[in-house]
Amino acid sequence: MNISTRYCELIRDVEALRLELEAMDSPVSGRSLRLMEKALERFEPEFGIGEIPQEKLEAKLSPGLLAAHLDLDRARLELEQADFATEAQQVWELEQRIYRLLNDL
Repeated sequence: MNISTRYCELIRDVEALRLELEAMDSPVSGRSLRLMEKALERFEPEFGIGEIPQEKLEAKLSPGLLAAHLDLDRARLELEQADFATEAQQVWELEQRIYRLLNDL
C-alpha cells in the first residue's frame, strides 16, 4: 500500500474514532474529542498527496503528522485517566500507524 493511500486511511480512521467518541457524550470524551479534532486539523488535506513528489513527502507531511501524534497522545492519556481503556487502545493504534508512516517517509 502506498504512502498516499495509508495517509488517507489514517485520516479517515481518526475521524471515525472521533465520531465514536462524540457519540459517547461523556465529559472526558469531550476533551479527548477536542484533541482529536485538533489532530485532524494538523493533517494536510487528503487531496493532492499523490501529486507530491516522493522526495518532498517527508518535508511536506512530517510536521503535521508529528503534531497530530502529539494531540492524539494527549487524547489517549485523557482516555486512560478516565478508564476508557478500549478507546485509549484505539488511539494508541492510530499513533503507531503514524510512527510507521513517518518511518516509511
